Amino acid sequence: MAGLSPEEWIVLTLSLKVSLVAVTVSLPICFCIAWMLARWHFPGKLLVDALVHLPLVLPPVVTGWLLLLLFGMNGLIGRWLSDVFGVTLLFRWTGAALAAAIMAVPLMVRAIRLSIEAIDRRLESAAATLGASRLRIFLTISLPLALPGVLAAVVLGFARSLGEFGATITFVSDVPGETRTLPIAIYAAMQMPDGEPIVTRFAILSILLSLGALIVSEILVRRIARGGRHVI
Repeated sequence: MAGLSPEEWIVLTLSLKVSLVAVTVSLPICFCIAWMLARWHFPGKLLVDALVHLPLVLPPVVTGWLLLLLFGMNGLIGRWLSDVFGVTLLFRWTGAALAAAIMAVPLMVRAIRLSIEAIDRRLESAAATLGASRLRIFLTISLPLALPGVLAAVVLGFARSLGEFGATITFVSDVPGETRTLPIAIYAAMQMPDGEPIVTRFAILSILLSLGALIVSEILVRRIARGGRHVI
């Protein structure tokens, strides 16, 4: 990475910022949705589940187009954000983070949901019988046991956000220094006659970042799984 130009460093740091913000903002929402789908029974649950996973099967360009309709200057939410808060997501890195978060939500929700469904409910029932409050049961039993799934969700969300292209370029376009993340920079370099070295460097960076995140996640999950035997 020492051989990167200043412009390439901007692309790298922007990609990391977009991915980290996307995962950080979406993680609490994904956990709540996963908990709801895993533990609650309500009318329309199948529809909610389908809507959550819709970005997995929709073409990313369609997802970006829908974001444009909702969060564009004339969109219902976009106009409200602009009129009330003076905030616009178009052609901004925050819009890229939103697109990345939307595309990462299905993977994150699924990882967390599977982890929650694997929790032995008898442990929670035993704690309740001993007089523990719901909050204490959640903080001392449910959340620690679900933590490997949460970590897996964070890594999957980060990797997915890092590789997001279609929805991002449709929603916020390619603005150097503002929305040009690694995948968009690779695409832009591929259109240049002499862009092959840039493509190669960015591709290697993407592989190393994703591989590093997966390795760190596996190490953390194994450590937490070993410590999970002593939750109660």
